[in-house]
Order: sequence, then C-alpha cells, then structure tokens
Amino acid sequence: MTTAVAPSSAALTAVDRCDRCGAQAYLRVELQTGGELLFCAHHAREHGDKLKEIAVTVIDETHKLGATPQVTP
Repeated sequence: MTTAVAPSSAALTAVDRCDRCGAQAYLRVELQTGGELLFCAHHAREHGDKLKEIAVTVIDETHKLGATPQVTP
C-alpha cells in the first residue's frame, strides 16, 4: 500500500526531516509526479542537479543555516 501526501508550500519547520538521513530538512522539492521530497542542506547540494530536472517547485530555506538567533537579555 502506498499513501499519497499532498505537496505543501508551507515553510519548513524543525519537524520536517530529510528523506535521506533524517536530519532537519531545509529543502522541499515538489515533483512533477505529484509527490514531494525533503532534504537537509548536505543532501540538497549532493543531489541538486538531478532534483532540478524532476522538480516543479523547489523551496530552499538553506539560508536559515547562516542566521544567528536573536537573544534578548
């Protein structure tokens, strides 16, 4: 049995996990076939060229990795 999950354009959260390794996902790829894949930054870079070939939409939030959280005293 397979379960189809509707693609979502919502922002990625800490709950979203890489389909390859389970790390936090920073890239969501909506596929031409209707599904979606989630990737950590490492696997997004590793598979980036292939993903562009099969993607309808790519939501890339890897810029969040360089952000420094604001701490209020």
